[in-house]
Amino acid sequence: MSTRVGIVGANGRMGRRLIEAAHQGGHTQMGAAFARSGSPLIGQDAGQIAGIGQIGVPVVDDLPGHGDDFDVLIDFTSIDATMRHLEICREAGRAIVIGTTGLSDAQKERLEEAARDIPVVFAPNMSIGINVLLQVLGQVATMLGDDYDVEIIEAHHRHKVDAPSGTALRLGEAVAESLDRDLQQVAIYGREGITGERAAETIGFSTIRGGDVVGDHTVLFAGIGERVEITHKASSRMTFAKGAVRAAHWVADKPAGLYDMSHVLGLKPV
Repeated sequence: MSTRVGIVGANGRMGRRLIEAAHQGGHTQMGAAFARSGSPLIGQDAGQIAGIGQIGVPVVDDLPGHGDDFDVLIDFTSIDATMRHLEICREAGRAIVIGTTGLSDAQKERLEEAARDIPVVFAPNMSIGINVLLQVLGQVATMLGDDYDVEIIEAHHRHKVDAPSGTALRLGEAVAESLDRDLQQVAIYGREGITGERAAETIGFSTIRGGDVVGDHTVLFAGIGERVEITHKASSRMTFAKGAVRAAHWVADKPAGLYDMSHVLGLKPV
């Protein structure tokens, strides 16, 4: 059965790719496309905005009024907008896939609360490759152990508003969990001046912002005499869009609960 997908932020960089992925997906179809009130794109065909031709789905600005047009909403917008859309989906009984990053602990708790009533897929990165990497990263960290210093380097385009990226933080969490460390206690977000000798348990983060970099992440394990580097590079936003659409189809018939991409990929039991 085809899953009807709703896309918010239809006029954004990710929104356009999500429309394309949903329309071309084998198990999904575009049900609704949304843009903020007052946008000049209101009324235009979503397919034309995405550069794939007319698909018969006009862009609208009334999410609550079009809840019957989609089965699952996909949201890669801003934090405040995502929180509003979450509550709208909760009231309408619709599932939601969230790729928005930078959420606070309190906002993540709101996801958990909403997931008591509706299915929610939340992942800082919808890439299949990154989520496979997350599954093996813990094993690598465990085998290398405490003799290797851990640094995480990430690069994104100039428009990204949060740092470090949600993906970088999730990579750090995976390493910290495997090494029995609390990331909040051992993370170092940038260095400047006379910092003193590196503490062995530290997990460092370095952030690069510039140009149109879609998303690069490297986990560096630095030992004495050797380094192990694990790198993932995304060259197109379609990587994330296809993962999100796959998640939307997967979650459409699931019971209320909070899921992530490891559930979607069958790497973790539901």
